[in-house]
Amino acid sequence: MTTDEQNGPALMSAAAAETARVVGNVNAGELDRKTPCADWDLRTLLNHTILWTAYSAEQRAYGKSVAEDLMSKDFAAAPGFAADYQAQVARAVQAWSDPKAWAGGRSVMGSETPATDIAAMLIAEMVLHGWDIARATGQDYQCSQELANELLQTVETQGEMFRQYQGFAAIVPAPDSADAFDRALSLSGRDPAWKPGN
Repeated sequence: MTTDEQNGPALMSAAAAETARVVGNVNAGELDRKTPCADWDLRTLLNHTILWTAYSAEQRAYGKSVAEDLMSKDFAAAPGFAADYQAQVARAVQAWSDPKAWAGGRSVMGSETPATDIAAMLIAEMVLHGWDIARATGQDYQCSQELANELLQTVETQGEMFRQYQGFAAIVPAPDSADAFDRALSLSGRDPAWKPGN
């Protein structure tokens, strides 16, 4: 499976909706919790997720970069951050629903990257960080088989690049019986069995 203008918008919409649901269940008193991202507490994770999967994701659809003043914003400090995220990630999904967003390439870290690859990485960010937030707050993250297969393909294809830029930790060994979602988590440096007490 390859993320493209045919199946990509639906996959992005599903990933965004589930991650927005998880974010919507976060309580303000939980922001100092540990997360599967070893060096980040929940506040840091939320701010990263909101910035890149909502604000930056929308701008990427237009071939633009996110505004500089948002890079250090504490989104999680706003009382209505979950509702704000839901609205902004919906705008990102809407922007990527236009077939034009999937055409050509975008400049990423100084090199031209196909728009389809950027969209695939955005979907992966939504799912992986949505799972991180869910685990940190004792929630389940629902991922369809189709979305899990797409995530696995993206992680297999882009994993080394993410590790090069410290976006992924070292691969966590997975049993042969692991499903596509757990294999994708493992390849992205996450322990599928992670719990807040780990």
